[in-house]
Amino acid sequence: MTATTPSDRAQVSRALPPGAGEWPREDAGRGRRQGLRSALRGVVPGVRDRLVGRDLALIAAGLTFYAGIAVVPLLVLSFGLTAWLTSAERVHQLGVRVAELLPEQLGAPDAVARLVDAGARLDLVGALLALLPMSLYGEGLRRALLRFGARREGMTGWRGRLAALPLLLLTPVLLYPLLLAASLMADLAARGGLAATAGQVALGYYSVLAALTVPLAWGFRVVGGSRVRWPALTAGALFTAACLSGFLQGFVLFLGLPLDLGAPFGGLDLVGGVVALGLWLFALHVVVLCGWLATQSLDQELARHSARGQAVGRPPVEPGLDPG
Repeated sequence: MTATTPSDRAQVSRALPPGAGEWPREDAGRGRRQGLRSALRGVVPGVRDRLVGRDLALIAAGLTFYAGIAVVPLLVLSFGLTAWLTSAERVHQLGVRVAELLPEQLGAPDAVARLVDAGARLDLVGALLALLPMSLYGEGLRRALLRFGARREGMTGWRGRLAALPLLLLTPVLLYPLLLAASLMADLAARGGLAATAGQVALGYYSVLAALTVPLAWGFRVVGGSRVRWPALTAGALFTAACLSGFLQGFVLFLGLPLDLGAPFGGLDLVGGVVALGLWLFALHVVVLCGWLATQSLDQELARHSARGQAVGRPPVEPGLDPG
């Protein structure tokens, strides 16, 4: 092959018309928009492909089992860390405002008050003891997310538990603004009226969305051990948090329905309430897993579009010349 010199490259560069091998700006912007729409259209088929041969309900039920063990220690630790950051009195005050928002059915306000009181009185020994059952959720999440991929690893349980622990440091930063939002929602509920009700719903929805986005992104990328790229991770975490926030709003409405939950269980309301809570946790984890699958699919589609765009947009090279 004939070696090229700088003068050869200069001659080829002068021979090419200005802008040759480059996309016009309008075409590049149009191509990016079309590529994004194409990637979004490929998300749903990608989710369907990932569900082939996998039982979503069974995986969500397994994750719900881990959540049932971890949810109370997690809430107690969250309230405890927030009390250490602020004060026990302040957490008690805000906890009372949260209880005011919940309907009386199933004893929801009393349950919240007990959780807040347990967190405010939490000492160091109690916090250390609560770490083990709380960390089980990290194990369950990692096991569940790995079921939708081909990667296999050892020590999955301990990897998931240890990866979930650093997120505890963020719980006061996430929970305290949520408690402040709940206090404002209680004020709006006391005021009444259409505008106040709309503001209460919007404030509750977006505050929960903001509080869930970072934990979901951490769970998908760190606890789940995935290398999802940041654009897909951000979009997937926001989408999943938005869906979960809507489901939680529905759960609060469900608590206010005049239902006899104990009727199918021989009149035992406690059993009916526990089963109802378990079913809602199961539905929430179906949403989490679907959000994870959508995030994976979007990441794959964006990577495919990026690779195609790089291949198409590469400038032509004169035969026999070194492109470098």
